[in-house]
Amino acid sequence: MTTTIGITAASDGINGASWNVVGQTYTPKLLSDNAFTWHADVPADTFVPPHIHPTQDEWIYLLEGNLDVEFGHDKGAPSIHQAGPGDTVRMPMGVAHGIFNRSGKSAKCIFGVAPSRKLYDLFVALDGVTDPAELVRLSALHEVDFLPPPEA
Repeated sequence: MTTTIGITAASDGINGASWNVVGQTYTPKLLSDNAFTWHADVPADTFVPPHIHPTQDEWIYLLEGNLDVEFGHDKGAPSIHQAGPGDTVRMPMGVAHGIFNRSGKSAKCIFGVAPSRKLYDLFVALDGVTDPAELVRLSALHEVDFLPPPEA
């Protein structure tokens, strides 16, 4: 993977790509071996279930709206942190995290991971997938490990 010189326009994704992943719209902005970034439109009441990136650091920069980020699902009761416009959320590799929009309004943000590893290919594979078991299966093949749902 080689980063090319140029500009990815605000309305565009790399090679015209845009994906629906867990009800959110992801538009890739930068891709190299070292980093991958994407713009995300996160509608109200959508979420990314708790998961772990064992090979990547991840971050979110909030442009508008609010997100709840929960850490520690793998260790019992999670700690909940709210991020708003201008905040940066840091999610180191190996740390369980879930991302929830409980604000009642849409949020917009920039996500990134380093190194890129297999995440771009995962989003291509997940585009439009709605079956939770298939989402978990495909994610595991691309180095993202979803945690089991909490016991009732």
